[in-house]
Amino acid sequence: MTTTLIVLVVVAVFVGALMKSMFGFGEAIVSMPLLALLPITLQTSVSLIGLAGLTVALLTVFSGWRHVERPVLIRLAVSTVIGIPFGLVLLHLTPANVITFGLGIFLIAFGCYSLIKKILSRAIERPLLNDRGWVLPFGFASGALGSAYNFNGVPVVVYGTLRRWNPDRFRGTLQAHFLLSGVLVVTGHALGGLWTFDSLIYYAYSLPAILIATALGVYLNKRIPAGKFERYLFIIIIVLGILLLLP
Repeated sequence: MTTTLIVLVVVAVFVGALMKSMFGFGEAIVSMPLLALLPITLQTSVSLIGLAGLTVALLTVFSGWRHVERPVLIRLAVSTVIGIPFGLVLLHLTPANVITFGLGIFLIAFGCYSLIKKILSRAIERPLLNDRGWVLPFGFASGALGSAYNFNGVPVVVYGTLRRWNPDRFRGTLQAHFLLSGVLVVTGHALGGLWTFDSLIYYAYSLPAILIATALGVYLNKRIPAGKFERYLFIIIIVLGILLLLP
């Protein structure tokens, strides 16, 4: 654990925390690929970003709590609990290079989807997935992807888009879900043996950067048009996904 490596890890965590505090999601999608390019284990990266994501959620959830769709949040939490063990099994049984390759494909697909998300939203005249049961598979996927890759927000982003949530409800429900699922995922990481001494050290070094990134992200969110930054974010996600596919 060199000084250079610590600085690079902190930078990766900072960028992810900034994205999440600005847009409501995106921390793991940005930070995980950056950490995958560094000489640290996948387990260390997963547990570190889990802790960082929970910290950001704790700092940002209260500002949007009044916009949360609570019945959906409860069903998401229940199905997330069911999905967490499946993600832990996937992480332990699948070779790291396979996970990295799958992560790259997933990032490219998600980045491309996100770029056309607004067109899709305009094309839908009324909300889809009106049945209350539709939230359950998205919650299950959130638990599985969260415990394996810390991508617990991605299924909820897709669900919220199809349900045509307004921006306040979208951001508020997403942040509340991050808080609840973050507690569950971090607990799953601890019980699943993913916490390492290195991950706790990296988290301690990253904590000041997380606090600064969260404050800066909230500030920028109120003053900079998010739509333009979202496009940049999704392009970066696609580029990072391509980098993970390279030898």
